Amino acid sequence: MIRFILYISALILHSVSVFSQVQREDITLMNGPITLSGTLSFTETTQPLVIWVHGSGNIDRNGTQKGLLPLRYIQKCRDSLNARGLAFFSYDKRTANSANKDLLKTTLFDDLVTDLQIVVDHLKKEKRFSKIVLIGHSQGSLVAMLGAKNSDKIISLAGPASPIQEIIVQQIAKNAAILAPFAKKHFEELEKTGTIKEINPMLMNIFAKPMHAFLRSWMHYHPTKVASTLQQPLLIIQGEKDLQVAVRDAQLLKDAVPKATLVLIKNMNHVLKTIQKDSDNMTSYTDPSFPLSVTLVNAIVKFVKQP
Repeated sequence: MIRFILYISALILHSVSVFSQVQREDITLMNGPITLSGTLSFTETTQPLVIWVHGSGNIDRNGTQKGLLPLRYIQKCRDSLNARGLAFFSYDKRTANSANKDLLKTTLFDDLVTDLQIVVDHLKKEKRFSKIVLIGHSQGSLVAMLGAKNSDKIISLAGPASPIQEIIVQQIAKNAAILAPFAKKHFEELEKTGTIKEINPMLMNIFAKPMHAFLRSWMHYHPTKVASTLQQPLLIIQGEKDLQVAVRDAQLLKDAVPKATLVLIKNMNHVLKTIQKDSDNMTSYTDPSFPLSVTLVNAIVKFVKQP
């Protein structure tokens, strides 16, 4: 018992020591008029650096959506990876920064890619870190793969394998089957004409006019085809409790890149939490007491530190 207590005490002291050494820098970059503000954290400048690439929504650098989900899952990843010897950078997605509010009407999917490329180019030019690894979560998986040019490795975390139009139609079919044919026709019209003349009122939240250009630009990309063009090592991670992206997506990405490493995590959900019961899945989206998956952290560290 005494030996166990001493071990735990040593572990706690080590963690406190690591966190006391973490240095943080706030960095603001510009993509034209768009402001990209983020936080860089590290213990040594010779460390590998991971750059977080957000999923969909107005997500800030910590993984919080204003007025909606106080998840802070990105912050938990930052703390865990800093403690394991990795530097970490995440930035407020352009949709999460109020300074960009009046500029978002013309945003296309490709703009998310150029945002990332500006971040990568800046940190690459500084030459402070031994390598740069992109972690693309959900929608960010495709963004990371498209913006991979100046990075050394890519991690697809809960990344879809199908084009967005197929994903949305499938999700609608699952939850409101009667609306699926309308959604399919809307996407077909959008692809052909660039707009939708008469939107089904029940689908207005998806196909509202301000979203037309963004959706159309997103529709052009097929994740498995993009993945197959990557030159960098690829790690594909998928939680088996994910309600938004299926294990099948991870397997399709792996099929597209046979040399990729695939890691399936038994009890991890879409927001990277460990849950034991299916009934806890949605609760974990807003309850910060659910822990970040340790298996996830171990998989990232192993992949990043490999030569």
